[in-house]
Amino acid sequence: MATIKEIAELANVSITTVSRVLNYDDTLNVPAETKKRVFEAAEELSYVGHKKKRAKKRMTIGILYSYSLEEELEDPYYLAIRLSIEKKLKMENVTMVRVDTTGKTVGLDGILCLGIFTTEKIMEVKALGIPCVFVDSSPEEDVFDAVVIDFVKSTKKVLDHILSLGHEKIGFIGGADSILGEARSRDLRQEVFEKYLMEKGVFEESFVKIGSYTPADGYRLSKEMLSLKNRPTALFLANDSMAVGCYKAANDLGLKIPEDISVVGFNDISAAQYMMPPLTTIKLYTEFMGEISVDILKERIASGRKIPLKITIPTELVIRESTSKR
Repeated sequence: MATIKEIAELANVSITTVSRVLNYDDTLNVPAETKKRVFEAAEELSYVGHKKKRAKKRMTIGILYSYSLEEELEDPYYLAIRLSIEKKLKMENVTMVRVDTTGKTVGLDGILCLGIFTTEKIMEVKALGIPCVFVDSSPEEDVFDAVVIDFVKSTKKVLDHILSLGHEKIGFIGGADSILGEARSRDLRQEVFEKYLMEKGVFEESFVKIGSYTPADGYRLSKEMLSLKNRPTALFLANDSMAVGCYKAANDLGLKIPEDISVVGFNDISAAQYMMPPLTTIKLYTEFMGEISVDILKERIASGRKIPLKITIPTELVIRESTSKR
């Protein structure tokens, strides 16, 4: 092990200067070049004490969820993102703390907010004054980093596929994020769906039904729509869980997929490829979403970056057997 005296001799400075430099003494008034020589000498001589001083403390990151465990189980989308975040944090040797309220934030280096939050909760997060990344929502884009899905292009991919098969009577079954104390947040996919089909001249208002993102509502709303005398020939559902309900509704009504009704989901959950018939759906890169959100947060903590980032993740249309030509 090198001694302070040996480092002082190699750097051509006093023992006192070496000691103060290696201990990051802010009151030491020496040129940057001198500090550089000391650090380089310590590195060259494998000065163990210096390396210990430079070791980083273990980072602690809090995770705030906007949804309940029951909601997570109903729609595996958030489950997949959460698991990827937890896996990434474990691999990076980062301490993870689940934050139930923003009051429990002592010792946190940063926070990941997964889901869609009330204005009040966003203000509480902002008041913490620590780096924060929102995942699946992007409030106050001039303040917070965010990682979101490209819902606009995703919806147009679905509609272009359905239209290319000759369908003009197209239905949408979706949900709205219910946030306590505030009006339900309208799904961007619904807005794109309506505007895009209006532009194509094939929008039918009665072919849009909104409930919750659950198999039960997928079943209920699909059954209502498919029972119409003038029913759609293709359905776009806001997630694969709702599509599961749609399959049951079609079966109960004696309709065959895709012969009588083409069906497209969203998320590409693991079960989608095993449904009968296998479900055409939008694949989301949930694992990447989780990983990149951790990377962004760690980078902002380390660098002190002031300018926020918004990363929009693309998607992929996976065509299987639940859609066919009209």
